[in-house]
This record gives sequence, structure tokens and C-alpha cells, in this order.
Amino acid sequence: MLALLIIIYISFISLGLPDALLGSAWPVMYQEFSVSVSYAGIISMIISLGTVVSSFLSARFIKRFGTGRVTLVSVAMTAIALIGFGLSHTFFPLLFLAIPLGLGAGSVDAALNNFVALHYEAKHMNWLHSFWGVGATTGPVIMSFWLARNNNWNMGYITIGIIQSVLVVALIISLPLWNNSPIEKKRRQNKGKNSEDIKALSLTQILKIPRSKMALLAFFSYCSLELTAGLWASSYSVNNYGISSEVAAFWTSIYYLGITIGRFFSGFMSIQLSNKQLIKIGLSIIFGGIILIILPLPVWKIPIGLSLIGLGCAPIYPSMLHQTPRIFGKELSQSMMGVQMAFAYIGSTFTPPLFGLIADLISISLFPAFLLLLAFILLFTTEIVNR
Repeated sequence: MLALLIIIYISFISLGLPDALLGSAWPVMYQEFSVSVSYAGIISMIISLGTVVSSFLSARFIKRFGTGRVTLVSVAMTAIALIGFGLSHTFFPLLFLAIPLGLGAGSVDAALNNFVALHYEAKHMNWLHSFWGVGATTGPVIMSFWLARNNNWNMGYITIGIIQSVLVVALIISLPLWNNSPIEKKRRQNKGKNSEDIKALSLTQILKIPRSKMALLAFFSYCSLELTAGLWASSYSVNNYGISSEVAAFWTSIYYLGITIGRFFSGFMSIQLSNKQLIKIGLSIIFGGIILIILPLPVWKIPIGLSLIGLGCAPIYPSMLHQTPRIFGKELSQSMMGVQMAFAYIGSTFTPPLFGLIADLISISLFPAFLLLLAFILLFTTEIVNR
């Protein structure tokens, strides 16, 4: 199981690599394409819609093909899409490439999260998402490297696509580990049977479960906050403070570095602290980071505030995921996990473009106030769920 856990960690690196690329490169891309700054929200929305669809269908895919094959195909789809992004020189091809990029993320996300929530301790869930942070932090650093060389965002995407392709090869080699694992053997034995392990609930049935509505809203608000911060931090810095695009991209990487480092240490903290305690600590740090950005201080407040927001985000999402089988029961965890991931991606789909519309119609300076509102919603919902 240790070797399999390492493969899962590597898979989450690939899951994080593309997540911050669009926000980092967009200040250059939208000018090259001669489109509005808010068009980033359209691409982000399509990507997230793809993840919503594949999250809802994840249980069926996993039941039929197994977690290993689903992960392999998903990473391959993202690799192809990212290389396609890099080869594009107009806006409209990105709309089509965003579809496989989104579909590739949803199933593997729901599958691996439930896999770890059921079979590993809380520390592994935090470290798993720390490896996602490694990918999410590395992506903007690579993009910043290429932006500093004649704003060559195309090579930034191609480089990430090549890295994803190498991970695809690693996953192909690791397929026997999945096939020989006790969990996959059990899946093959239960295939076609109406056992509790493969029981699926409809959305209507899930909404009747006590506290499920607040749990779904919590996932919606968390991912809304995390993705909005990651997508618009760079544009906020460039347009509101006159920061150069490469520096702003680097500041975005600092935000994701905060998430990465925070989740690494949250893994150790989870040995002594409960999931509920980690969520409360994370929210307190998020509020501190947002307030710092709002305060009338010099421009250094932005990278420090972003790093605090990232650090606060670190334990919240893994803790909420790890709580799922404990709050709703193991027999309902896969159904709840799929729907939770879908609502998380719905937040990712609609909230970042909503703020893009606000930035266009009013001002991008409302960025920290918007994050503050989302943080209050997250505080309210998690308190109700964790009572």
C-alpha cells in the first residue's frame, strides 16, 4: 500500500500543475488575443463544468474501470489539452481544449480523495493535498520563467504538458500496483453486485441526509474562495497596483506555496488536532490574510496576505474531505464525495467568472472584499456541519 500511496501523491502533483496557469498567464494572454480581461472566467467556467460532469459520473467510471485506469486516462487528457493550449494563438481554440482539461480532473479527484479518506489517516489526506500544492506552486513558477522571456506563455503551457506526459508514462508502469491491490481485487469481486460498497444515491436522496446541504455549501464556498483568489490575484496586482506581469505571476505562486507548505505541516498537526480544530485554525488565518490586503499598507501586503490566505486554506479542504466518511458513514462516503466534489467545482465554475463580471462592471479593487464574503459563508457552514 505504500507504493500505491506514492503513486497517488504523484497523481495529485499532476492534478495541481494546470490549476494556476491560466491566472498567471492571463494578464499577457488577454492582451495578445485582444479580448476582455473577464474572458478568463469563460475558460475557467468550461474547465470547471467538465469537472462537475466527471465528478457526478466518477462512481460509475471507477466501478467499471478501476481507480488506476481512471487516473491514467484523466492525466493523459490533461496532458493533451495543455499542449494544445501551448500551440494555440487565438482565443477560441482554448474553449474547446478546456473541455478535456476539465473532464480529466473530475473523476480522478473524486476517486483518489475517497480512496484516501476511507483507507488512510488524516495526515495522509493533508500530505496528499500538499502534493497537489507542489503542482499548483510549480505551475506559476514555470509560467513566470517563460513570461520573463518575451512573454512566451505558450512555452509555459507546453512545458507543463510535457511534464504531464512523463507522469502518464509513470502511471502506465504503475498499473500492476493498482490491479494487485486489495481494494481493486475487492472491486472486481463486487463488480455487478448490489453491495453497499458500490451503492449510489441520487442527488435528491443525498439532500435529505441531515447536514448534507450545509456540507455541500461549505465545499461550494471553499472552492469559490480558493479558485477566485488563485485566478484573480495576478490581475488584481497588475491592474490595481501596476505590478509587472511576471512579478504578479510569482506572487500567485507564493499563494499556492502557502497552501503547499501549510498542508505539509497540517499533516503533522492532524496527529494531535482534530479535523474540526484544523478547520477553525485555517479560517482564522484566512481572515487575517484578507484583512491585511484590505488595510491601507504598502504593496508588500499583497504577497504576504496571499501567502496567509494560502496557508489558511491548507488544512480546510483536506479536513472537510477526511470528515466525510466520519460524518455521513462509510457506506455513503463515495456518493457524498462525488456530489461534494461536484458542488466544489460548481463553485469553481461560477464564482471566478462572477467576480470577473464584477471587476469589469465595477472595479477589480473589490477582490479582497469578495474573498471576505466567501470566507464568512465558509465559516457559517462549517460550524453547522461540525457541531
